[in-house]
Amino acid sequence: MKTTSAVDIQNYLPHRAPMLMVDLILNIDSTSVETVFLIKGDNIFVQKNVFNEAGLIENTAQTCSAIVGKKYFFDDNGLENENVNVIGFISALKNVKIHALPKVGDSIITKADLVSKFTGDDYTLCTMSCKSLLGEQILLECEINLFIQKTISVS
Repeated sequence: MKTTSAVDIQNYLPHRAPMLMVDLILNIDSTSVETVFLIKGDNIFVQKNVFNEAGLIENTAQTCSAIVGKKYFFDDNGLENENVNVIGFISALKNVKIHALPKVGDSIITKADLVSKFTGDDYTLCTMSCKSLLGEQILLECEINLFIQKTISVS
């Protein structure tokens, strides 16, 4: 079942400013996700009023992480798990094509589809096919492998 109303990405990711590169989840289900991100002038990946390549890749990784991160932040009944810590890594980028870079003030849409996933008790490995857009213009296309692991909280 797809979520059709916008959801705060912070419910699905551990990232916070200044490393948060997604504003809202527009749609999400178990195999796909779509996010939106407004490029602001104070973003750490903005150089000379342009959102750079590393920023596009981080935006894509965070979009993808929303699908697998959801497992750790919510239980099977949809209730929020408190004091959950996760760590994630991009383990591979494949077939990266950057066609254009957005500017300050642009809102980009990033879409990702799950290609494959392997889940253990405290970790998930996945491969996702991704695309970032500015209107109809494709900014980035790639395939990304992510490793996400639940970590133990020490009080």
